[in-house]
Amino acid sequence: MDRSNSVNRREGHTTNGTKKTQEELLVQEEEQEVLSVERIFESKQVPSWQSQLTLRAFFVSLILGILFTFIVMKLNLTTGIIPSLNVSAGLLGFFFVKTWTKFLDKSGFLKQPFTRQENTVIQTCVVASSGIAFSGGFGSYLFGMSEAIAKQSTEANAADNVKNPSLGWMITFLFVVSFLGLFSVVPLRKIMIIDFKLIYPSGTATAHLINSFHTPQGAKLAKKQVKALGKFFTFSFLWGFFQWFFTGGDNCGFGSFPTFGLKAFENRFYFDFSATYVGVGMICPYLINVSLLVGGILSWGIMWPLIEDRKGHWYPADQSPSSLHGIQGYRVFIAIAMILGDGLYNFIKVLGRTLYGIYCQFREKKTGSVLPVGARASPAEASLSYDDQIRTELFLKDQIPTWVAIVGYVSIAIISTITLPHIFHQLNWYYIVVIYIFAPVLAFCNAYGCGLTDWSLASTYGKLAIFTIGAWAGASHGGVLAGLAACGVMMNIATTASDLTQDFKTGYMTLASPRSMFISQIIGTAMGCVISPCVFWLFYKAFHDLGVPGSEYPAPYALVYRNMSILGVEGFSALPKNCLTLCYIFFIGAIAINALRDALGKNKAKYIPLPMAMAIPFYLGSYFVIDMCLGSLILFIWTKINKAKADAFGPAVASGLICGDGIWTLPSSILTLSGVNPPICMKFLSRKDNIRVDKLMKH
Repeated sequence: MDRSNSVNRREGHTTNGTKKTQEELLVQEEEQEVLSVERIFESKQVPSWQSQLTLRAFFVSLILGILFTFIVMKLNLTTGIIPSLNVSAGLLGFFFVKTWTKFLDKSGFLKQPFTRQENTVIQTCVVASSGIAFSGGFGSYLFGMSEAIAKQSTEANAADNVKNPSLGWMITFLFVVSFLGLFSVVPLRKIMIIDFKLIYPSGTATAHLINSFHTPQGAKLAKKQVKALGKFFTFSFLWGFFQWFFTGGDNCGFGSFPTFGLKAFENRFYFDFSATYVGVGMICPYLINVSLLVGGILSWGIMWPLIEDRKGHWYPADQSPSSLHGIQGYRVFIAIAMILGDGLYNFIKVLGRTLYGIYCQFREKKTGSVLPVGARASPAEASLSYDDQIRTELFLKDQIPTWVAIVGYVSIAIISTITLPHIFHQLNWYYIVVIYIFAPVLAFCNAYGCGLTDWSLASTYGKLAIFTIGAWAGASHGGVLAGLAACGVMMNIATTASDLTQDFKTGYMTLASPRSMFISQIIGTAMGCVISPCVFWLFYKAFHDLGVPGSEYPAPYALVYRNMSILGVEGFSALPKNCLTLCYIFFIGAIAINALRDALGKNKAKYIPLPMAMAIPFYLGSYFVIDMCLGSLILFIWTKINKAKADAFGPAVASGLICGDGIWTLPSSILTLSGVNPPICMKFLSRKDNIRVDKLMKH
């Protein structure tokens, strides 16, 4: 339902000018009441903002925050593809607290019932906490600083450009950069939500989900969804445990099963039996999965074999397969070219739409028209609906004073400017000051663009910082590390800004107070600043080949981000022969494909692959893509058989598969740290190799 249109507008006349009968008006009123969400909840009192922030809400948020941090961290360190986990966070938050309150109610100890406002607080806190696992750069810029990633290239791997992970500095870094984005957009919340009426599709979808949970029918469905999630969680966890027994060596186990033959396996085309990525494929749109498959076929099926045939001409024949001066250089830098082309196009597009939207808003301010983001009636043409009246009144009730935002931003900026040069001596204080001068503008642009398109450009702003600050610092003064650190500062500000405005939209539609949303986001962010480094540290200590290409956790974006920083500092000298020409072709190609998608319109664009998604398998291979396409196929068949059931239970089943396999990484890490190794190595050999092994064993 489009909230900007008035659902309760009463028209006294029909289009032909005759007055409506009383019966028609009564029917219309009944229809409008069905459409009104807030009329369903009008008998329930909205708790004060202090009552929305309960101890049980934050306890549940902590447990779920740890769960989802493990999941996001695993996805970060394997492929870097992270689907929206809002449905599972909302569903599990509802289930845990509802079960607890039901138990207390039967015991006669329930003091405060579970409300949708408290549910929204949990959702906000969990997403803020687990979001740090992404914006903290553990699979990108932060791990890209490490020696494990630096030694994969011969350029810029001197001590000045290397900083190995350590719990102390990682936690400190996140605490001084993760809160600035929150304070930068607080004064703009009314403009974004009430005046501009931005959609925030993810925030709106989350609000609809939470509202539905707290209706009698929604609660019954949620109970069934949790049951489905629990079943597939158990299956996924046990499947991960079963697979572990067969991984007692390199390239052992189901994860190295040559599904399509050994030649396809060499070119990274195989099904690796990952429940996580089958679940991810069920959540991601079909277009994403098809784009990944097209990228995998184009790169590993066609391009890389052709370039490898030119070994000795384009690059030295004795070059290591993992060297950036050999075939690996083509894989990494062409992927970077596509990512930058896609990022540049979307940056210009979203920024253009943002500036045009603001221009229209202020130009038409007197007439009261809203942004051109859909077919909407302006306030001059229509009064607010009943829902919007209630929501606006409560949204404006609990104000967050502007001075709190200004003092908070300036104070944290000062602390950060003093602290960051001690963590990264390559990052001079005046670099940080320049970032913080521009940061509120970029944070606003990201929050605004996200409201229009649901597209966060945080990583694009981070890449912008890599090139500007890295080039400013220079190669001889640790420019690579300075660029990566600056990327972290900018990404955290832009990410938290768009996340908070999404949460304000969710809060607006569930009648949760802006104050409770803001405090919940701060507490969730603080949790994430401790949980995420600790979870990453567990991975870092347990898996000694972390970040190595071809390993269980290759952390692909860590190498990509580091090489972007090297490009920004040292230029194109690091590229192998003809690589620059191919980079230009794919950079321009990414822009052209995006332009074609926009020119053809939504209906035809769904048949054209996305360049950003195509770029991911260029470096990684297609093994995870096969899993994701299987997930898509399962959902597609399920939808054809029973669409209603697939829509209701598909996200729950997918979440169960992702959560179970994700949580298995915790006991798996503990077993590795304890020195307990899998007892069996299941490996696949060609017939010739098998004969050789048999002969060796006989001798």
